[in-house]
Amino acid sequence: MCLAVPGKVLEIDAAEAGPAMGTVSFGGIKKQVCLAYVPEAKVGDYVLVHVGFALNTIDEEQAQSVFEALREMGELAELEESEGGES
Repeated sequence: MCLAVPGKVLEIDAAEAGPAMGTVSFGGIKKQVCLAYVPEAKVGDYVLVHVGFALNTIDEEQAQSVFEALREMGELAELEESEGGES
């Protein structure tokens, strides 16, 4: 199943060349994500991420709702195990 997962923007990397990138936390797992499609995103915002690209911003309530649904489906635990909790 392919789906977009919400994450919280922790840091935005200011690069002169290339697409905007940032560090996004997915329930404690930190990943580098392309932010080019969401130029309005700021540190502290939640974004929906699919295959390393933030597609849009969402509010915290929506993000928590998705996290809860993923927990209920057992998908969040699977993600955490497959990533090994690495940052």
